[in-house]
Amino acid sequence: MKIDQIEKLLLDLGLTENEARVYLKGLSLGPTTILKIAKASGIRRTTVYSVTEILKKKGLMHIEPRGFKQVFVTEHPDKLEMMLETKRMSLKKMLPELSALYNLKGGESTIQYHEGMEAIKNIYNDILENVHPNDFYLVISNLESFFESDRKFFDDFLERRIKKIKKARLIATSSERARYMKQHSRQMNHEVKILSEKTKLSVDIFIVPQKVIIFNLRDPISAIVIENRDTIESQKEIFEILWDSLPE
Repeated sequence: MKIDQIEKLLLDLGLTENEARVYLKGLSLGPTTILKIAKASGIRRTTVYSVTEILKKKGLMHIEPRGFKQVFVTEHPDKLEMMLETKRMSLKKMLPELSALYNLKGGESTIQYHEGMEAIKNIYNDILENVHPNDFYLVISNLESFFESDRKFFDDFLERRIKKIKKARLIATSSERARYMKQHSRQMNHEVKILSEKTKLSVDIFIVPQKVIIFNLRDPISAIVIENRDTIESQKEIFEILWDSLPE
């Protein structure tokens, strides 16, 4: 690989042009002085000194005493891989926050209508695929109708949700299943509040950072998927108001 190609790779890793040149010259020279790096790279000595300070902070160079002077030692290229891994981990930590800020098409919204059980299953799978462990995950549900529509699929969906989402919150109509899920909240990684016996629901509402989904549980089984930041925030606020109004 040519030296200019290697320099480009270093630029892609986040190094500046001067940092890449000083790093490469340091690798080829071994333990050396600022003066020698400056001559080899064609960069002014004062600039090289500033660049070496930055490379030291990035963990790509260190100083060693040699007699009455100091030499600059460039770290093994393995350090670049470690630097890349650190950036990857930092990005991974930020993803939930970035997802919450996600706004489609520069502010436009999308509304989609889906009909049929297979389409509904795909939407549920998509929810788990795109949500992150620390995302908010809010549900208003008639759990009996939810599970009865396809017990095997939704039992499996619940198991996958328990494994992925650290803490979901559910508002459910009164039923044996709702009471069971409330009783086992800790094991199921969720909190449950139950609506009064008089309240009946024919729709389920899911609110996650990426979208709001309204599932119609009556024939024809269907769903409306709304991807709009303002709508998501409004539905989240409505959920919070309802949540706070219900007993523990």
